[in-house]
Amino acid sequence: MSELAIRTDGVELTTQSFGNPTQPPLLLIMGGMASMLWWPQEFCQRLADRGLFVIRYDQRDTGLSTKYPPGQPGYTFDDAVDDVFRVLDGYGILNAHVVGFSLGGMVGQGAALKHPERVLSLTAISTSPLGMDTSGLPSSGEAWMEHMSVEANWADRADAVAYLVEDARLTAGTTHPFDEARTRAFLERDFDRSGGYLSATNHSILFEIGETWQGRLNEMKVPLLVVHGRADPVFPLAYGEALARAVTDASLLKIEGGGHELHHGDWEEIISAIDDNVGRWHLRCR
Repeated sequence: MSELAIRTDGVELTTQSFGNPTQPPLLLIMGGMASMLWWPQEFCQRLADRGLFVIRYDQRDTGLSTKYPPGQPGYTFDDAVDDVFRVLDGYGILNAHVVGFSLGGMVGQGAALKHPERVLSLTAISTSPLGMDTSGLPSSGEAWMEHMSVEANWADRADAVAYLVEDARLTAGTTHPFDEARTRAFLERDFDRSGGYLSATNHSILFEIGETWQGRLNEMKVPLLVVHGRADPVFPLAYGEALARAVTDASLLKIEGGGHELHHGDWEEIISAIDDNVGRWHLRCR
């Protein structure tokens, strides 16, 4: 693993890479308030072992990347999409395969629509269809929504970690047992590395999707894989199904009992599916 800080347009984006840079590049985009550490190192290494050059990065207001005052984000959803290409440019990469989780999956959709020549394939995990009216889809789980209505003290380490541990418990799937000790240890490490989560609350702005993206999913031409847990309480399975229907020739992998998570027990199934989707692009190019 190696680290690279990309400084451009007044923004610093911290990145890490795995594998051989001569192999096909794969860029990972994490979800709201989540640093790149939410793509576990072993997960990244397993992808690299499949013959991919894997890059993960801290989005703005997470990890070690540029922070903004709470409530004053100096960016929009469109900037988050452009950051995808800032990272690729920082590595001198013309185009790459992209994987996004949750909000990161929406950013990935935006990237594939804005510059389809630079996104070779897209895997969208536990996400929502970009620019689509989802008012007719099932609501998020009641217990999780009740939890979200309570505001944590993000400046207090113990309170913030406890809140996010409970969030992880409520968004976990039904197949695998919830490992509270492991989750807490990870969240404490992530909190300490980032200096706190207060600025990350700015990510609420990223769910404000402009008119630019409305009704455009039928334009997507890159190979799309949608991965969605059957027990996801944040974006219920219907969200993944709607995204897969909206894009021609998209494929859909339903994780049995999967929640809004990247559970270790599901990694091999997800990694194999990502690898297959990368392969779909290579088959098209023959």
